[in-house]
Amino acid sequence: MEECQGFFHAVEKKGTSCVDAFQNSGAFQWFFGNIFEAFYNLFYFIFNPSTWGAWIPQTFPEIFFEKSPKMDTEAKTSLIRFMYYGGSVEFFFVIFTLLLGLTAYGFYNRNFMWRMVRILEGFANFTGRVFAWAGLAMVLQQIIIVFLQRVFAVAGFSLFGVTAGHDVSWWAEMLKLHNALIVAMCVSFTFVQGGHVRVDLVYSAVGHRAKRMIDMFGSLLFMMPAAIITWMYGWYFMSRSVMSPPLNASQTLDKMLVKARAVRWKIETIGFSPNGFDMYFLFKFLLLAFAGLVFLQSVAFFYRSYLEWKEGEDSAGKYLDKDRLGDETAQAAAEIH
Repeated sequence: MEECQGFFHAVEKKGTSCVDAFQNSGAFQWFFGNIFEAFYNLFYFIFNPSTWGAWIPQTFPEIFFEKSPKMDTEAKTSLIRFMYYGGSVEFFFVIFTLLLGLTAYGFYNRNFMWRMVRILEGFANFTGRVFAWAGLAMVLQQIIIVFLQRVFAVAGFSLFGVTAGHDVSWWAEMLKLHNALIVAMCVSFTFVQGGHVRVDLVYSAVGHRAKRMIDMFGSLLFMMPAAIITWMYGWYFMSRSVMSPPLNASQTLDKMLVKARAVRWKIETIGFSPNGFDMYFLFKFLLLAFAGLVFLQSVAFFYRSYLEWKEGEDSAGKYLDKDRLGDETAQAAAEIH
């Protein structure tokens, strides 16, 4: 192993820390070294919020009063750290290590794992039921736009005497945002409700335990990796749409910090037409929300599949909070009467 200075960080930022030297000595050492370092990173994150969050109090209050919030050097440095760690290997291993601990305890205490399932699925249901109202908002907004354009032949957008700051074409393109809200924020809700299209070639022909095994491997091999990759790429897409100079995943934190003095907010306001919707950076935030919700649902689905595999067929659908619509609602009403 190469010569090292310091344990987690090199002394005076010279040389290589001992943990980094251990991680650089092989794939096995890299994996377990990152798990070991995750504990340090998590506690450092919790007890040193100013190192990554000093930009928040200098930015958000000014957003409501100024178009271009200003930051001092400390805030710019903390913003760089925040952007770096959001899509970093260190962040991945913090989440991975936390999940390992929760899952290990869940294997020991199944009641705790069921509680985790209920919390994660409850969060998915709550989020989906709230943002599903974007569908109603989209329909009402489209109706108003049709009346303004086709019936009244006006370009302005007004409601109850209040005139909006954008014309009809801006609000018409904004309908895409409503649609994106439904897709991104209701994805895990739809999964819990069993609303996603599923290609069933083998699944229906196998027994209960085989189905649960397929579900477990599917959540680990497909849902989780897809969500992680989407997050990793989406994080830097998001950062490039709100700040300058652009950051990329191939740069180390030290190289990014060199750019700290040049950091400034640069909100992307490019539209597809001169008067069209110009807040497309919001879609990149929704991409991250989509990836996060899918990842959390993959954890919940793995836990549920394992518990139903372990406890047998009688546990299928246990604690599952599904909406009852259509024929099921009518049938339930008939049973009551």
